[in-house]
Amino acid sequence: MLSVRDLHVSYGAIKAVRGISFDIKQGEIVTLIGANGAGKSTTLNTVAGLIRPDSGSIEFKGQSIVGVKSHKVVERGMALCPEGRRVFSQMSVSENLDMGGYTRSDAENRETLQRVYERFPRLKERMGQMAGTLSGGEQQMLAMGRALMCKPKMLLLDEPSMGLSPLLVKEIFKIIRQVNRNGVTVLLVEQNAKMALEIANRAYVLETGTIKMEGEATELANNIEVRKAYLGCE
Repeated sequence: MLSVRDLHVSYGAIKAVRGISFDIKQGEIVTLIGANGAGKSTTLNTVAGLIRPDSGSIEFKGQSIVGVKSHKVVERGMALCPEGRRVFSQMSVSENLDMGGYTRSDAENRETLQRVYERFPRLKERMGQMAGTLSGGEQQMLAMGRALMCKPKMLLLDEPSMGLSPLLVKEIFKIIRQVNRNGVTVLLVEQNAKMALEIANRAYVLETGTIKMEGEATELANNIEVRKAYLGCE
């Protein structure tokens, strides 16, 4: 479904991504793990069309999306749930969700909105509330719900557990599993490597803009080097 080859991305003189290649098959959950500054979010934002790469190829469903504007990438079936949620704080919950469905018809959005509210009942309870007054967990649910409003075939998630309590982290990861079971392929960037590896099919370990390791998630979760560096195990 997604094929990235020899991707290079820079911020001025700083080379953030240095020639990485990876694939994601339809129906998978694939996670990118690594320390801060490893290039994970840059990779996600580049795939989503927010950053133009220096070189390399990105193909989604067999077509190149390099240079395609981000809203056109959304129309092709890919949605990004960004780091830090980035909800529209001065707009209501329902207005934020409406923004997520801007590529679709009103009739399609009404049906999808009901499904989002079924998945996130707290959002339905707060549909008229300003997004900026929601808790961190509720804002994360809103950001995910907004991304799902366009009925994506692939969902990119950037640090969905950031700043959340352990209880809410479990809830968010449960929802990610449910979304995936409903046919949405997931590319997940996550600092909580333990949780990410528990739900993912496969994983890539990024280090200073390069892929250091890759493999089945269960295999990497048992790798001594990964356990010491990212799982807090001796």
